[in-house]
Parts: sequence; C-alpha cells; structure tokens
Amino acid sequence: MREGQATASAVWPGRRWARLRRAALGYVFIGPWLLAFLLFELIPLVMAFVFSLTEYSVVGPMRWAGLANYWEMFTRDPLFWISLGNTVFYIVFAVPLGIAAAFTLALLLNQPVRGTALLRTLFYLPAVVPTVAASIVWLWIFDTRRGILNLPLIALGLEPIRWLSSPEWAKPALILMSLWGIGGSMVIYLAGLQGIPGELYEAAAIDGASAWQRLRFITIPLMTPTILFTLIMGIISSFQVFNAAFIMTGGGPLNATLFYMLHIYNNAFSFFRMGYAAAMAVILFLLVLGLTAIIFGTSERWVYYGGGK
Repeated sequence: MREGQATASAVWPGRRWARLRRAALGYVFIGPWLLAFLLFELIPLVMAFVFSLTEYSVVGPMRWAGLANYWEMFTRDPLFWISLGNTVFYIVFAVPLGIAAAFTLALLLNQPVRGTALLRTLFYLPAVVPTVAASIVWLWIFDTRRGILNLPLIALGLEPIRWLSSPEWAKPALILMSLWGIGGSMVIYLAGLQGIPGELYEAAAIDGASAWQRLRFITIPLMTPTILFTLIMGIISSFQVFNAAFIMTGGGPLNATLFYMLHIYNNAFSFFRMGYAAAMAVILFLLVLGLTAIIFGTSERWVYYGGGK
C-alpha cells in the first residue's frame, strides 16, 4: 500500500508539470493576440471612458468635468440627435438592402454555369477598392449634370435629381453607394451555400419540391447563421460610416449626411473637444454592444444551426 502511494506521489508532480507546460505553450501562442487586444482595444477603451469625464483640447491642460459631456450630449447638442437619426436611417435601409443584394448575387453566382469564376471575381473587385477612390467615382456618377444616373433623365427632358445637394436625396445616394461593396458579403454567402449538402436538394426535388420551396425550406434556414454574422457585421460597420460622407458631402446638405462618426470627428479634430468626442465614442460603444446583445438574444428564434432543439 505504501509502495503504491509512493509511486502515485512521484507521478503526480510530473503530470502537474506537463499540464503547466501545455498551458504555458498555449499562452505563448495566444500571447500576440492578447498583447494586441490589450494595447489596441482594452486600454484605448478604458482611456476613452476616462477622457469622456474631462474637458480636453489637446493643446491645453485636462480638466475634470464629471458627467458634463454626457449631460450636454443629451440635452444641449441638437446635432447629436441629428447625427444619431441619420445613422439609424442609414442602418435601417443600407443593411437589409446589402444583405438582400449580396445573398441574391451569391445565389446567382452559385449556379454551375461557364464563366462563373470570372463573374465572381468581377463582382468582388469593388469590395477591395479604397473608399477614397470609390467616393471620387461616385461623385461623378451622382453629378447633377454629367452623372450617368441623370443622363437618361436629361435626355428625356426631365429635371435631373440633385443626388448630393438635396437633403431628400443625399442619404439615399449614400445608401445606394453602399451596395458597391457587397462583394465581401457575397463571398461569405457563397461559402455558406457551397457548404449545404447537395443530397438535401436532390431529396427535395424527388419529393416534388419546387425551386422556390427548396430556397425557402432548405437554403434560407441553413444560411441563417451566415445571415446572422453578416447582419451583425453590417450593423457595426454602418454605425461607423464615415469616409463616403466626409469626402462626398462633408455632412451636408443641411446636416442630412452628418453621421455619428462624422460628428465625433468634427468635435475631436475640428473643434478639439476630445473629451466630448470620447463621450460620444462611449455612447457608440454602448449602442453597438446593446444592439448586438439584442440580436444574439433573439437569434435562437430564427437562426437554425442544423442540430436544432
């Protein structure tokens, strides 16, 4: 009995050391990510919250302000609500349109026809074009007199649409432009579509299911996890829409395209109100976090992962 206990006590430190070595090796592999997360995510997030409680102009000393920035944001800054409303309007229309367009395009390019690989490449290329270059191209497309969208109207003798100079059309113009970059989502949907077993379609066809029924009861349910991913990423990126509005309209006309990120930028780098801009960034973080949590919380009602309950 004592001999067995002695053997166990001798083996235990060796096993413990092996576990510690495996754990240390794991931390070595994830160390670069942890370091990057600490330096570029966690610390900036904490510092943004600290700055949001101060009055800081970069060129002057930092002064403690408490919740004054948040009080001003919600009670004395009408541009805060305008920018938030513009951003919500953009999200409500741009995200569903982007998902529908990318999913439809992926369905079309998933067909076994010749030239599909070339078409996939052509439709994906706009997604890798820099936003600045794309904005310059769309400035020409939206031009009131020479833009290709207005040329047919002018040829018919109709009044051209003032896409970027009219408060009614400025946001729809930028929403239309957002469809330029659906190639990235299209590739994700293509990967999801090609992961659906072909046997399911064959069995449904044998049972007499039409193409619409196969799409409705097989393709869409099995693609809901991918749709969930693109929905969340689309909402996050739409909350951060900035480049196109900054380059093409500057927030106008009449603040019609003053999006939330553009308002943060103006306060931080035009008015040098870093504390106030940090407070707006904190609110943005909470909005995105809360909306993402709501989507995840309700996803079990419409997302199908295959196993089911």
